[in-house]
Amino acid sequence: MQDAPISVMADNDSARRAAVTVDTYLRTLMIPDPEGARRFIAPDLRIRFTGGRAMTDPAQCAAFNAVRYAWVKKRFERIEVVCGATDDEAIVYNLGTLHGAWPDGTPFEGNRYVDRYVVRRGLITEMQVWNDSAEWLLDRAAAVQP
Repeated sequence: MQDAPISVMADNDSARRAAVTVDTYLRTLMIPDPEGARRFIAPDLRIRFTGGRAMTDPAQCAAFNAVRYAWVKKRFERIEVVCGATDDEAIVYNLGTLHGAWPDGTPFEGNRYVDRYVVRRGLITEMQVWNDSAEWLLDRAAAVQP
């Protein structure tokens, strides 16, 4: 993963801390190290993964990715914290592209993603994940149809 600039839309320490929390969490999760990623989440974490899949633990994200991809990594393009961030609550977006290989080994890159996080009192309480993978998989399936 390449380093992305942390673009803070509110110039305060709370916003910067929330951005660093999300950045470190994602870098840890993408190793994948779900156990290490748990240091950054609240016990009541709610995850809504692409396709509306509900999850509650980083290990579920890693397990889902292990089935969908042979391997996958994120290229962070930017991290943005919404104005009004405080230590009590901050909304953080991580945007970029995915690259990796499909289960059959075919490489891909440029697959857009957006992740949205809610950070409360230093821990991630909500994570929402969107990306183009489903559309790309549909296109691949259509290409092999007779």
